[in-house]
Amino acid sequence: MIRVVLFFIVVLGAIMGLHWLADRPGSIVIEWQDYVAETSVFRAFVGLLILVAAAILAWSLLRGIWMSPATLGRYFHKRRQKRGLEAISGGIIAVGAGDRALATRYASQARKALPNEPLTHLLRAQTAELVGDRTTSRRIFEAMLGAPDTEQLGLRGLFLEAQREKEKDAARQYAERALKLNAKLDWPVEALFDIQCRDQDWQGALETLDIARRQNLIEKPVFNRRRAVLLTALAQASEEPLPQKALEMALEAHRLAPDLVPAAAIAGRILASQGSTPRTARVLLKTWRLSPHPDIAAAYAYARPGDSPRDRLARVRQLGRITPNSAEANIAIAVTALEAHDWAEARKALEPLTEHRLTQRVCTLMARIENGEHGATGKVREWLARAVNAPRDPAWTADGVVSDRWAPMSPVTGQLDAFQWRVPVEAIDQAEGELLAAKVDALVSLGAHTDEVIEQLPDVTTARPTAPKERTGPAEGAQPHAYVRPNSPAANVALGEVQKPAKSAETRIFVPPRAPDDPGTEEAETIAPESGLADPKPVRSMEAKA
Repeated sequence: MIRVVLFFIVVLGAIMGLHWLADRPGSIVIEWQDYVAETSVFRAFVGLLILVAAAILAWSLLRGIWMSPATLGRYFHKRRQKRGLEAISGGIIAVGAGDRALATRYASQARKALPNEPLTHLLRAQTAELVGDRTTSRRIFEAMLGAPDTEQLGLRGLFLEAQREKEKDAARQYAERALKLNAKLDWPVEALFDIQCRDQDWQGALETLDIARRQNLIEKPVFNRRRAVLLTALAQASEEPLPQKALEMALEAHRLAPDLVPAAAIAGRILASQGSTPRTARVLLKTWRLSPHPDIAAAYAYARPGDSPRDRLARVRQLGRITPNSAEANIAIAVTALEAHDWAEARKALEPLTEHRLTQRVCTLMARIENGEHGATGKVREWLARAVNAPRDPAWTADGVVSDRWAPMSPVTGQLDAFQWRVPVEAIDQAEGELLAAKVDALVSLGAHTDEVIEQLPDVTTARPTAPKERTGPAEGAQPHAYVRPNSPAANVALGEVQKPAKSAETRIFVPPRAPDDPGTEEAETIAPESGLADPKPVRSMEAKA
């Protein structure tokens, strides 16, 4: 609209100028040698305009003729570029749709039209992957590394190819090179982090995680959780050889993720071995409020080395006051009461769980109470039979694998922080339950000790804490251990821990460990000769025979 208005203004100005010139007549005389030319001013002005217009037209024609090759080349170039872009667009759609023939045809057209276009290289590589030509695909991605604008694309393509062929070393090298080239890229950070976690390179994973946080590639809560898990993994590996270093890492992990049970348990054990009882209690109680767990209960029970079982029982009662609705608190009190031979306290602690929250662990504990207090074989057999078919207790579970201890990553998928404390999905089928019940009856009828019967049940959790282990060096002292949980065969195979069969068929009585200050009675028991299982052999028992 503005252009139309301006055009009319220019035309109106020209008309007014010509009209003004026509109203003022005059003549122009040009004399040159013998020639004399005379004309009016109006005609001279119009002639000058015509001459200028002719000169401009002639210049345009000459310039067009001179530039015609370049103009023609630009025309064909635009035409070829348009066809190439259409081929690339169609080829990408064909690759996404899985049409091999159409993708191959479009890739060929794009290569002819735009041979040096990065999108053409990408289309050709994806088409080669679609038809299964990995050699061509890899060659194209390697060619991309020579140009700065396609180097990142080539590295990602080579990384994906290495992952498909399960070449971990090559994939790691490509990810590291891409990270050095551009630290702001998301995929090399995540890829390198996953590879380092799978290789259990916890220190390298921490460095990669710091890079991701500096570049704002992950949120702060995710960063804190991942860093806490990695520090816990390092602390778990350093707990025995370097306890002070493990303590520093465990405390930092506890600060980042207070609900992370392994970090608090490691810190509690080391602090207890160093005699720092108040600090141990603060760390363990903070985690217990968020995530009640047997490992926390065991570490808290042995927070002060040298305590008697009665003192440990008095301390563990505090856990029940903090989380009165938690089954782990009742079980922890019952386990500690069993160590102190306080059968009434143990029975009272388990009473709320025997009605609506009965599990295998509760049943086995009740069997130990009946055996220790009354020596009632019938009651023991009843509780062990109920343990066979009772619901399973929570355990460390990740991707269907059940482990007796926490691990920083899944043994199946390699995912970090995959283990969760929950009830396993697997359940004992009816046939296996019947076999275990028959085994319980056979062992009890032969006069086997209750704890031996419990040990013979592979899927029943005993929840029995071990005595503290002595340390050497500057961190000398007693160290509480986690609750002992027998592994299921499936969990052992998945974690690479194959149970070895017993070398001898001799039946022996299992004696549960006890702390040196345990006041339990010590008696000599022998295997009945009439059972025909073994020669009489004296053994030591921590419980008085009924």
